[in-house]
Order: sequence, then C-alpha cells, then structure tokens
Amino acid sequence: MDGIIIINKPMNCTSHDIVQQVRKLLNTKKVGHTGTLDPMATGVLPLLIGKGTLCSKYLINHDKVYQVQLTLGIKTDSADKEGSIIEEKEVPKELFEEQKIKQVLISFLGKQEQMPPMYSAIKVKGKKLYEYARKGETVEVKPRQIEIYEIKLLQKDEVKKQITFQVHCSKGTYIRSLCENIAEKLGTIGYMSVLNRIQVGEFSIEQAITMEQIKEGEIPDILTIEQLFQEKEAIEIEEKRLQPFLNGVKLTMKKPDGVYRIYRNQKFIGMGMVQEEFLKRDIILES
Repeated sequence: MDGIIIINKPMNCTSHDIVQQVRKLLNTKKVGHTGTLDPMATGVLPLLIGKGTLCSKYLINHDKVYQVQLTLGIKTDSADKEGSIIEEKEVPKELFEEQKIKQVLISFLGKQEQMPPMYSAIKVKGKKLYEYARKGETVEVKPRQIEIYEIKLLQKDEVKKQITFQVHCSKGTYIRSLCENIAEKLGTIGYMSVLNRIQVGEFSIEQAITMEQIKEGEIPDILTIEQLFQEKEAIEIEEKRLQPFLNGVKLTMKKPDGVYRIYRNQKFIGMGMVQEEFLKRDIILES
C-alpha cells in the first residue's frame, strides 16, 4: 500500500496518535503526515502510506481552508479554549452588526505579517515557544509572512458571543493569532474555540474517512502516487536506459525543469526530476 489516505481527525487526539493507530489498523510500518493538527482541532489530516512518505516534500507547502469559531469577550494565555483565562471584557451588542463583522474579516485579505502565538512549536534559540511560555519566560519572536486568500462570515451568535467564519490561507498561518487579531479589530478580545480543517491543498473533507470507519473494517480509499501527480507530464524510459536511471545515473532529457511521472513499458514506476536537461530518479516504486 503506497500513497495517501485522508483522515477526518477527531477532537482530543494528536496527529501522532492517528499515525500510530493507522499503523496498527492497516498493519503497515511506514505512515506519516504532512502537518500536524492541534489536539482540539478536527478535520482533514492527509496520511502518507508506504512509499507515499517519500512525497512529503511535495505536500508541505499546501494552502488550507478552515472553519473557525471565535468566542469574544475572553482572552486565554494559549489563544484557544485549552488555555487559562487571563482577561474578560464586555462585548457590546453593536459589535455583532453583520456588516461590521464582514468589513473586519475582509480587512485581513492579502499578504501580511503575523505574530505567532507564544503557545506554538516554533523554535527560538533551540527551544519551542511553548516551553518558554510554560515557564513564564519572554523571548523575542519575529513575525511571519502569511496570506489570506478568502475569508467569510458563516454565522454569528450574540447570546454565546461567538462568530463562525471560513478562511482560506497560506501555509504557516496561525488561526489562533488570526482570531485574536480579528477580536482586537472588532474592539474586544477573543479566543479560538473551535477549529475544523476542511481542506489541505486538493484534499477535502469529502474525501476523508473517520477512524471509526477504519476500526469497523472499512478500507480507506488510497490516492496512489501516480494519481497524486496525474497532472505532471509522463516520461517513458526505454529499456536500455532504464537500469542506469534506476541506479542513480542522470539521463540527458531535453525537457523543462520540473517533476515528471516515469513509465516503463507504459507501467508507472515512480517519479523523476529534470534539472538543466538532466533527468534523475526521485521516487521509485520498483527496480
């Protein structure tokens, strides 16, 4: 089994927990993921199976789509519901005017610098930020370049003081920080109370299988490596040049730089990369 399966991650478990469970349930040693989801978060978690793990370098820069619930009037030290409350503030009714919320959300569109939350895994001087935060230590954190492609209001609840929105953003965007920034621009404080990832690159929640389904014996659909790169051009390698190629010899190939599907007698055998008119092996499924 080589390729990718899409898991709909449940709440209150880590991405590593899911990897370990899938290893046992599918009886396969090689399982990895392309990016973690916080334990409280749910939704799309692509898992790489077998030689699919070799594809991780092509998948780590995917943009993402989230559905987010922001609770207003309360600030926590971790910027989500798992943290301790450090501040509370009244939320006036006029704040929930739909046009006002929409205008604030739209103001976040485009490229911008974002300050990561202190409770994150970013490393500064060899230590993760949350390690400093847990000890009450302060450390200089540099902002990161992100981009918001689309953001829209889905729902508002004046009684519960919550707004729900959907955001399509670049890799590296911290939704917890975005929630705090939105709350601040609305004139109050807030924290991320629900996070559901509904898309990672081309992988959507509609393709996902739950852990319960796998535990009940349902076989997950697997996206093969060939399917994953179906939009890439194919190269058929003649028999006399095949073995040198498989052994790591670069072949002369007058094609534009990029990634290509490699075939032997019309059978897919892996991926290759052309650089400066030389083709080298990359992901090989069989020798």
